[in-house]
Amino acid sequence: MATRWETARSVWIEDDGGSFILQDSAGPGATASPADWQALPRSRHADIAALLGASLPRRCAHSSIYPEGFAFCPVCGESLTTPARDTGAPGWRGVEAMTTSAQNAGAPEWWGVDASLPRHVPQGLPVTALPLAAAIEARAPDAPARPDITLPAAPNAVCVFAAARFGYAAQRLLALAYTRNALQYWDPCARLWHVLAAEEGASALTFTVSDYAWLPAEQSARRGEVAIVPTASGLFRLLIDPLRDSYRTEPVLQAPLVSAPGAARRRIACLFKGSAGVALWTAQADGADPEVLACPAIPDSDWSRPLFYDDRLIWLHAEGHLLWQSGGAPTWVPWPAGWRPKRDFGGPVQSRDGRLWLIGHDGQAYSFVELGTASAQVEPIAGARLGFATLLFRRGHPVINEPWDTETIEDPAENESLVLPLLQQFNGLRHQPAGLVLRVERYTGRVESALESMVLPQVTVEWIGQRNVRLDELVRLARPADCLPFIYDGCLWLHHPDWSQIRGWRLKDAA
Repeated sequence: MATRWETARSVWIEDDGGSFILQDSAGPGATASPADWQALPRSRHADIAALLGASLPRRCAHSSIYPEGFAFCPVCGESLTTPARDTGAPGWRGVEAMTTSAQNAGAPEWWGVDASLPRHVPQGLPVTALPLAAAIEARAPDAPARPDITLPAAPNAVCVFAAARFGYAAQRLLALAYTRNALQYWDPCARLWHVLAAEEGASALTFTVSDYAWLPAEQSARRGEVAIVPTASGLFRLLIDPLRDSYRTEPVLQAPLVSAPGAARRRIACLFKGSAGVALWTAQADGADPEVLACPAIPDSDWSRPLFYDDRLIWLHAEGHLLWQSGGAPTWVPWPAGWRPKRDFGGPVQSRDGRLWLIGHDGQAYSFVELGTASAQVEPIAGARLGFATLLFRRGHPVINEPWDTETIEDPAENESLVLPLLQQFNGLRHQPAGLVLRVERYTGRVESALESMVLPQVTVEWIGQRNVRLDELVRLARPADCLPFIYDGCLWLHHPDWSQIRGWRLKDAA
């Protein structure tokens, strides 16, 4: 006669032969019936055991998996393998590829408000508080410039990444290909990507009208809950069930979206197309207390991912930027006449007094324009500058003081290189910024050509900080701004849609 076993998070059935079948797993409709379990490939059992904290046999053949907490087979007494304890490695609430075309890979994005960053650091830029420098700069000075480890690229390569537990016992990696409606799950035990199937009634996950951003679920959310995601038909909560290789969605706002969502403290907000034109929808993070606010006459596509700074959400556009503070009305600020932003140069930068600035061109020269005010200050500059926040470069030289100040020339040979920042680690030291960059060697051409149309013969992946570390050397790289860094499983990873492998470097000391 079958025996029913109940644990804190799941229910199992043991048959007369001692084999266990998962009957139910606590989560959003994550019941796995015996028929589902029997159809599951045995190769999936190791991943499921890690997700549930279940046990696996060493030599015992009575069952291919045992409930969590089991140390011995109840039939023969043979010892079992228990999953390695999750070290609590920080999840990645990620950064997206640094381009601005919705048909390409989107603009830099940040999952909502990162509580680990101080309030004076803009949210929405590729800035992290994780202590990456402590691990990367401790690498041996003579370490070769090549990856420590690689992952196969996801089948749908233009994607955003998220790494977290999602309510399970182990951290897992997701890659959402938002232009292809493909949610991809990395099975580290089988070293395979699974494309999760949509459950009945689930919304398609495609979103291409503007740059992409998603908002993370709270750490205390239901098992399987990933994020609030924008789609062609509205905002939805995304929930995964790795046991079934599936996902489902729950509606938050059903309306044609104009922009990706942003988080402003306890409120979320998004632009959508209403009957009278573009409007702003806002609600509590759980969807309660919704409100619709009329917007001025503004464009209905091609917005950047939102930026949160100084208690305001900011959406950038080629024609201007929209500002909104909780409790107030949206404000549209057009750019100065004849001036156009260079959004693909990185993102807004900070001056020493805390104001935000965006680089652009007026047809004659580059300049920085102050964000957030109709009477914007304009600071002319000589030559293009790449970066965001306080990680900024002109050619191969850092710009340490004000964004429009003269660059700091430490090595005159770097006049013939180009540095493209990808990720900044916040360290509170403006005079010594730290982060991951690409260094284009022996390049003296136009910045726009390097970012958009050229195949670059030699590019170095480099960490800059108190000690500069060469991590990799790339050959024939096109669209360098499509390189996307993320953190997963104690490693810093670098992805490019053209690569068949994702490059990784171990971060043993990062926590």
